[in-house]
Amino acid sequence: MERCAECGAPAEPYSCDELFQVLLGLDHARREPWGPLHGVSVSCYLLQHPGRLPADGGARARDLLRAYLEGGLDEVNQVVGRARRGNNHRVRGGSARRAGDGVPPQRGAPRSRFSVTLHEVAVDGSFPAAGFAERVRGWAAATLGEWGRGA
Repeated sequence: MERCAECGAPAEPYSCDELFQVLLGLDHARREPWGPLHGVSVSCYLLQHPGRLPADGGARARDLLRAYLEGGLDEVNQVVGRARRGNNHRVRGGSARRAGDGVPPQRGAPRSRFSVTLHEVAVDGSFPAAGFAERVRGWAAATLGEWGRGA
């Protein structure tokens, strides 16, 4: 069985990229339960696919997952608000940093299979609403835990 080179998930019947596109579509519809967890889902995905990490090497993604696991969505919203204010190019007097250019994983990033991946969250590829929040919480905990062991 072929596996994703970055997270170790099965590459069939759907690749990680295919599942991520489905999830983004659900997230951007801004409906419960997917929309409110957009930042958490993206952070998990990026940390499990380190070739897509922004220039910060995943630091903001890890901060967001810590906030979510410690304080839920209220804490996530505070972290996101602070990041938006700090990333405003008018505040800094320069241009905004571009994320998503894909850099090599930071030293210490996990290089083995993750215990919970996007595939478990997707269930059958449809990301069913029932239990979605719990699956994302498990994904976040596993991702952050495995980064903690690798960092």
